[in-house]
Amino acid sequence: MRPTSVALHTRMLIGFAAGLTLGLSAHALFPTAPALHWLIEHVTQPAGQLFLRLLFMLVLPLLFSALVMGIAEMGDVRALGRIGFRTLLYTVVVSAVAVALGLLLVNLLRPGDGVDPELARRLLAEGSPRAREIVQGTGQLESGLSLVLRIVPDNVVKAAANNDVLAVMFFATLFGVGLVTTKTAAAERLTEVIAGLFDVSMKLIDWVIRLAPVAVACLVFNLAALFGWGLLAKLASYVGVVLLALGLHFFVVYSLSVRYLGGMRPLTFFRGAQEAIVMAFSTASSNATLPTALRVAEEELKLPRRVSRFVLTVGATANQNGTALFEGVTVLFLAQFFGVELALGQQLLVMLICILGGIGTAGVPAGSLPVIALILGLVSVPPEAIGLILGVDRFLDMCRTTLNVTGDLVAAVVVSRQEASALASEPE
Repeated sequence: MRPTSVALHTRMLIGFAAGLTLGLSAHALFPTAPALHWLIEHVTQPAGQLFLRLLFMLVLPLLFSALVMGIAEMGDVRALGRIGFRTLLYTVVVSAVAVALGLLLVNLLRPGDGVDPELARRLLAEGSPRAREIVQGTGQLESGLSLVLRIVPDNVVKAAANNDVLAVMFFATLFGVGLVTTKTAAAERLTEVIAGLFDVSMKLIDWVIRLAPVAVACLVFNLAALFGWGLLAKLASYVGVVLLALGLHFFVVYSLSVRYLGGMRPLTFFRGAQEAIVMAFSTASSNATLPTALRVAEEELKLPRRVSRFVLTVGATANQNGTALFEGVTVLFLAQFFGVELALGQQLLVMLICILGGIGTAGVPAGSLPVIALILGLVSVPPEAIGLILGVDRFLDMCRTTLNVTGDLVAAVVVSRQEASALASEPE
């Protein structure tokens, strides 16, 4: 049987299982062997990074063309307003549910109580160099009017070079609105050019995605070989609460949303979305998973592309339920860890910031850590305490990214159903 006859998500699962098994075995048998570190440094890590770099290289042209075409194919600014408003409303409501669920579980289970101080000092010492980098990065975070102004780029080429996704999305949105409202032959030809850019980007990404099973095996091998089971054992109660909250939101909230707001059977949804779910878990990046999510939405879930392209490209940055939930749980856990009791008003403030942080956090691995450090400083917890969770963050990043990407697909299903009556009268 040819390898291509096996479904991509199946090959990715095989790669994940192989990488995990080999990595745990290597960590158990010879964790300090120079050959193992040489293998990781010169073979598996570069292979995984090459795959991610190829994806990131193509994400911006894909994001720009998909968002522009998603708006242009609506053919009506009013339709854009409806879809944009519904997407934003859904994002805020479901993110609020996610953060509230996380805060409730942390308050009930209190994973930060009774932590061994000696273990805390050791973990903080191990994570301190990376923690200092993150804390220093928070000084560059903007808020209020400055944050709004930063979304509007003064130079879109510079914004793209700096990987400022929000700024590029703002430009793409305006560009798409301009195409919709410009009724000239030249504008129509330009629309065809951008459609060609989207098609070429998807073709190139399809070639890159063929490398995913090998890349997934390499990325998971690195994680398992370096940390072993100790990756989860160090902070088992914290990890357990995060996973419980993510799992409840994934299986309960998303299932209810798909069934009652989207009119689709949850089993049908999860079966169709499984390829994007596996990709999100493996890469820990919403942006890197965007190409797969776009294809899954159109080919597997059969969603109207004019809706799915807009919702998914916006959602890759703005609809991050898992990130918002994770930030809330982590802040309260570290507050409990250091004996800082947060009043109801402070927890509501944390909730609000987490919702906004989930909307503005970069869809890349570890993109939420600077936001967490910023919130810690606001509630009188040492920002350097973020070093305590760095050892397990990679695994949790994979889990919350899975929730983020699945949430984008759920939003596309929900908005598609709400737009069904309007889309029925428009040509595909």
